[in-house]
Amino acid sequence: MPLALLALAIGAFGIGTTEFVIMGLLPEVAADFGVAIPTAGLLVTGYALGVVLGAPVMTLLGTRITRKRMLMLLMGLFVAGNALSALAPDFGLMLTGRVIASLAHGAFFGIGSVVAAGLVAPHKKAGAIAMMFTGLTVANVVGVPLGTFIGQNAGWRATFLGVAGLGVLGLLGIAKLVPEQPKAPGVRLRHELAAFRNVQVLLAMAMTVLGFGGVFAAITYISPMMTGTAGFADSSVTWLLVLFGIGMVVGNLVGGKFADRHLMPMLYVSLGALSLVLALFTLTAHHKVAAALTILLIGALGFATVPPLQKRVLDQASAAPTLASAVNIGAFNLGNALAAWLGGLVIAAGLGYTAPNWVGAVLAGSALLLALLSGALERRTPAPGRVVATGAHDPAVAAPAVRG
Repeated sequence: MPLALLALAIGAFGIGTTEFVIMGLLPEVAADFGVAIPTAGLLVTGYALGVVLGAPVMTLLGTRITRKRMLMLLMGLFVAGNALSALAPDFGLMLTGRVIASLAHGAFFGIGSVVAAGLVAPHKKAGAIAMMFTGLTVANVVGVPLGTFIGQNAGWRATFLGVAGLGVLGLLGIAKLVPEQPKAPGVRLRHELAAFRNVQVLLAMAMTVLGFGGVFAAITYISPMMTGTAGFADSSVTWLLVLFGIGMVVGNLVGGKFADRHLMPMLYVSLGALSLVLALFTLTAHHKVAAALTILLIGALGFATVPPLQKRVLDQASAAPTLASAVNIGAFNLGNALAAWLGGLVIAAGLGYTAPNWVGAVLAGSALLLALLSGALERRTPAPGRVVATGAHDPAVAAPAVRG
């Protein structure tokens, strides 16, 4: 794998850290600014909405410059947003800094996916995408716990200054290591928008919303579920989230490895297993060891869908993939917000803290149905001249085309 992927992974590590570390620092931030915890929660909501809106907007604004330069600009925006958050004298400016940083999130991963895929041979594209996303998954194992620890002991501002420093490191890495990739000739804004007329692109994005939404339906409420139902101490929640992060790392690498040769089967297996495990979580959540193992599996199965879904979008929008790739990143966050809202509804209805697991199971099961529909449509109407993603890089399939 090229060293350029390391630079992209560093940027992803910083973005993943800033996205999730705020959840562990809300009490400190709220106390410092003299606001209620629900008000401080806007720092989470505002970031998520900024990702959803920023992904297409920032990508469209960057259509006139090279992808490398756009990645550098996005990391600069990320640094500025986190620096503002760290130095903000009041809550309003803190929230503004969070939103500014979030605008870089979707476009960075969307454009970064295209760049990563272009750095390697065709049969290694999903693995390259997974390598970049490894930075995001490792952030949940290392960055978030470390950032929480620093914030609780040295002040939350120190955490955000550290994240801004990570952004500077990622910016320098991209400037030094990522090669310029010329834009595809003839590709204009209308070509980027045309990808959304492809039903397979829309199906892949819907799978992203529902599939990863299934994960967040359960994980959003992991703290009250584990302390109130499984009987864990409050201090154990951080380590359970680390376990979840380890599962994400493993699932991401496995998903990237198998998606290069068996993309659709990988989606069928991971989404089906995810739906089953989420349903079982309503039972295993009552037992400490079983609950911990289930959390690990949810992380692994959930992130095993990320490289294949991202590559699926790139394959289906291959003529102009940048905007579609970025919007698909926003779809992950849209799924997170939708799932958290639905999970809150069932809890508010008095169904208990394990009820969101059923919501997650239904969401993941719905994503599986869409995957089966997508596969069936592709088998019926394969695009002429394009290698089908499920066997895209199988030598036995590709060799006749090469010889011809």
